[in-house]
Order: sequence, then C-alpha cells, then structure tokens
Amino acid sequence: MRTKLATAAGALLAVAASMFAAPPAAQAAEAATGFHVSAGRLLDANGNDFVLRGVNHAHTWYPGRTAQALADVKALGANSVRVVLSTGDRWTKNGTDDVKAVVAQCKANRLICVLEPHDTTGYGEQAGAVSLDRAVDYWTEVQDAVKGQEKYVILNLGNEPHGNSGYAAWTADTSKAIGRMRTAGFDHTLMADAPNWGQDWSFTMRDNAPGVFAADPMRNTVFSIHMYGVFDTAPEVSDYLNRFVSRGLPVVVGEFGDAHSDGNPDEDAILATAERLGLGYLGWSWSGNGGGVEYLDMATGFDASRLSPWGQRIFNGPNGIKQTAEEASVFGTSTGDTQAPTGPGSPSASEVTSSSLRLNWAPATDNTAVTAYDVVRVDGTQETRVATTTTPGAALTGLTPSTRYTFAVYARDAAGNRSPRSATLSVTTPAGPVAGSCAVTYRLSDWGHGFNADVTIRNTGTQAVKGWRLDFAFPGSQTLTSSWNAKVVQDGKRLRATNEPWNETIPAGGTVSFGMSGTSTGANGIPAEFLLNSSLCQRS
Repeated sequence: MRTKLATAAGALLAVAASMFAAPPAAQAAEAATGFHVSAGRLLDANGNDFVLRGVNHAHTWYPGRTAQALADVKALGANSVRVVLSTGDRWTKNGTDDVKAVVAQCKANRLICVLEPHDTTGYGEQAGAVSLDRAVDYWTEVQDAVKGQEKYVILNLGNEPHGNSGYAAWTADTSKAIGRMRTAGFDHTLMADAPNWGQDWSFTMRDNAPGVFAADPMRNTVFSIHMYGVFDTAPEVSDYLNRFVSRGLPVVVGEFGDAHSDGNPDEDAILATAERLGLGYLGWSWSGNGGGVEYLDMATGFDASRLSPWGQRIFNGPNGIKQTAEEASVFGTSTGDTQAPTGPGSPSASEVTSSSLRLNWAPATDNTAVTAYDVVRVDGTQETRVATTTTPGAALTGLTPSTRYTFAVYARDAAGNRSPRSATLSVTTPAGPVAGSCAVTYRLSDWGHGFNADVTIRNTGTQAVKGWRLDFAFPGSQTLTSSWNAKVVQDGKRLRATNEPWNETIPAGGTVSFGMSGTSTGANGIPAEFLLNSSLCQRS
C-alpha cells in the first residue's frame, strides 16, 4: 500500500480492488425538484442526464476574481464550476449574502454551482481543520442562500474531510452529516468527498459507499474522488471508477490535475475514462494556486487568454471540456434572443515582442449583454480562433519571430448570437534572438531520489529579450515538484519555463536565473538542449 503526503492544492495517495453488491432497486431517489440521483446517474430537475464538465475556482481566497472567472470558464465551454467557500474557521467566512451572490453569478453564466467549504481539508491531520459536523453547522447558517436553488446548486459537504489519520471515521462521519443535512431540510444533491486528502488510497470510500448511500433517506448523494499522484496509471483510474459504476453508485472526479508533487497523475486516462463511462469531472483549478503547486493554474494570472498547458489540455484537448460539455437543460435551449451584437471596434496592437503581443479593441454593444469575444487569425478565407475573452483585449503568446499575422474579433451574447467580424489588423513580429545569441548553464545537485537544479540564461546577443520561455527536457525519469523565479510546467519529459513579472527582460549581455526541485528515478543529468523563445542556445 502506498502512502503520500498532503499539499496545498488539496489531495494525494494509492489504489487496488474489491466488489460489493449494488444497492437495492427500491432505494431509488425520491421525487425531487432539483438535481437527483437515479440508477447511479445524476439527473437535473427536468429528468435529463447531466454530466459535470467544469473546473474549481478558489472564491474564498479571490472573491474579487469570481465574477470574471465564472464568465471566462463559461466562455471556454464549461457547464459547471466547483466554488471554494470558507466556514470562517480557517479563512475569512463566506456568509449568506456572499454565497447568494456566487449562486446568482453561476446562474447568470448558466453554470451549475457545486459549493464546498474548504475548512474541513485534512481533518484529523491538518492543524486547524474542522469536522463535517462543523461543515453542517455552516450550511445551516447560510441556508437562505441555497434553499430554493436545488435546480442549480449541488452541496459538497466538505472538502477532503479526513487526512491520513483517523480516516476510518469517514463512513460514520459522512453518514451522520448527510442525516443532519436532510433533517435540516436540505433537499439538494449532496456530494461526499473521499478521505486520505480526497484520494482514498485506503479504499474507505470505495468499500463503504453503498452503506453511506443507503444512509441518505433521499438516496441523493454523489461520491467525489480527487485524482492526483495515486492515480498515475490508466488501470488504477479505470478500476476505481468502474467499481462505482458496476454497483450503480454515482461518482465524479471532483479534483484532478496534470501534475503533482506526490506523483504524476494520468490526466489523459482520467479524461478518457470519465468520458467513456459518462462521469463528471472538475479540474483543479482555474488560477491563483500557491505553496509550490502554481503549475496547477489553468489560466495564468486569471487571464483566460493565457491558458497554461494544463488549461489548454482540459479545455481544448481530447475528451476535454469544449469537446464534451453540455449545458444543463434547466437553463433552457434558447433565450429567445435573436439579435446579434454590433461588431467590435477595429483592433490595435501593443506590447509587441518576437513571441507575443496584446490586442485591444472598442467593445461591441448588444440588446442584452456581450458575454464573450473571439479573436481569430485570418489567413485568406480561413479563420482560426486563437483566444476567447470576456472583456475587450487579449494577450496572445506563442507567436513566431519575424512573422506577419492578421487578426480580427467577433462578439457573442448569452444566446450565442455572433456579431459581424471587426476590421482586420496585420502586424509583423520582430526578429527574436538568432541561433547562438543565448547560453544556458544548468547546475545539478542530485542525491539519488531527489534533486535541485539552478538554471542561468545568458543573453549573448546585442538586443534585450523581453518576455522569455525556455524549453528543455529531463534526460531520464524526473518529476518536477517546485520551482522559483520562473513558472515551470512539465508535460512528460518536456518542460517549459516562463518569466515572472520581475525578470521579464534579459538585457543584452545580461542573465536571469531560476531554480527547480524534483524527484528522480534512475540516472539524472543535464538536458541535451535548451531553446530560448524557439532559438537554440549554447550549453555552458
């Protein structure tokens, strides 16, 4: 049995096998006015099958970002969002009026709202964490914000309510919490997170889910597994989820990422298995991660036009949100609005570098409201969408030096009506560093199972480099766990480091440095090559 350590993002640990009888057919969900479970499936208030396809947003730490974040994830195709709240025990309390506002924003964006109090994270192991009993007290305190919203809101009892100590109490604690919620008059679909920091390596939730489901008098509970380092192979992912499906028990992947300090989760398997089984998933997380897990940000700096590789994967990749999400039928199939917005103003470019630029344009107008702008690259009669934003303006990255681009913008409203295309703008990116105008020093400190690496980039050219990315690959089986002075993300063996705001520019003849830590299996060494903004650098 594997065990792992907990981290700030919230989950961590291992998997195996065992079968249990399905709950009796007589335990079908009672009639409900909102979301409800039937035959192991989550149905909306109209009785239609609903599959969660969304992300997590840390509202309690970034309340000022919520309105924009919800609009952005909707524009990118999500049908739901899991919103982090606080009971006030560990972070600033989200009271009744605040929760009401969150629900209203979800509904305005036609998103199903999964609400979760985060203060329960790692109870029994994490200092300051509170029990599910306390979480029920909180739900009772803010009940006016959620009762009557059963069509639009799912209540996640408490985030990762047990760590790696005392997790055997999960079954009794969760059953008791469900009972108290029903006694208090909550008719919502309830969501129960797994113990072991959400990853259920002990199989406590997996093995006891039938009894917990039966303890709900409404038979309206969904189980949530958080998949990080424990779920690093496709067989583990498939085995765990299939054990719920085969017993007619509803399950969703309430959190997961594409990398983690406790191991490398198999995000491709998670997405593919969830799609094959018709199960919901909610990726962690939109933006604002800290404590060494910044690589889990989907949007850099809460900017929807600057999706990270993880953001691109979950929104735009195979089995991702854009490809698979369907809006809940409770929002209706049409708003009845057929009037298109006016065309946006002519775009202009600023902050032009060899690999990026910023487009700006005057806003469009609409009889209701403009909800999104689509930026397209125009190549003759062909158009390719390169960014979606909810406000006028978009930062475009990943451009090629010395290349002529033509861009235009469309506006959309909530009914999906699209405006005429704006005027086009053509811009040529300046030349980037030529081959040989950069050198990289990679100093490795390896102690067998782990390592540190200090990386220095020297600009050997005659022009400053503003806005940099460094691409390279680990030589063996290494896994990134943290970085400093750069944002570093890993995809297989490949890594990409990009600048922080304070070291955006490498002066001519100057240097910037950043560091990394990681785990290692087998031989380690110096990467074979480094590319600075797509140009090959010398190794020094």
